[in-house]
Amino acid sequence: MGGRHWQEIRALFTDTRTAEQEREQIRAAIALMEQQVGEQTGSWRDLAKNDGDGSEIGQLDCIAESTNTTIYLKLLAQDRLLRWHQVTERRRRNPWLFNIHWTATIMEIQSRQEYAVDSWFFANGHPPVIQPIEAWLAGQDFGPK
Repeated sequence: MGGRHWQEIRALFTDTRTAEQEREQIRAAIALMEQQVGEQTGSWRDLAKNDGDGSEIGQLDCIAESTNTTIYLKLLAQDRLLRWHQVTERRRRNPWLFNIHWTATIMEIQSRQEYAVDSWFFANGHPPVIQPIEAWLAGQDFGPK
């Protein structure tokens, strides 16, 4: 992503005054990056959760979603667009033996609160869920049933 696409991302981060506001800007940026990348890779077809069970071209599972989102977050950090958060390692939860799920994460610098940034719950280009990691680890669910 370069040029015009990155300028659209940068424009989302003007006048960031609080960590909460920055999380909303992150949500918008991840959604926009998914749309931009989806146009080039075919992932614009990605449905919410595992709808399509991998049989659809462009369908992403939570491993791919969390990896992509982590890369997007690192690009934001690399360009110094994140003032209130730092990117942390992906996290995994598995409340049941066969129910493993991954997410990207960020940490609010001042409070040290970690947040899940989970784009898997929704179709491509929809803003991801950003919630405290404790709620995410407890299995709070979002998106279409």
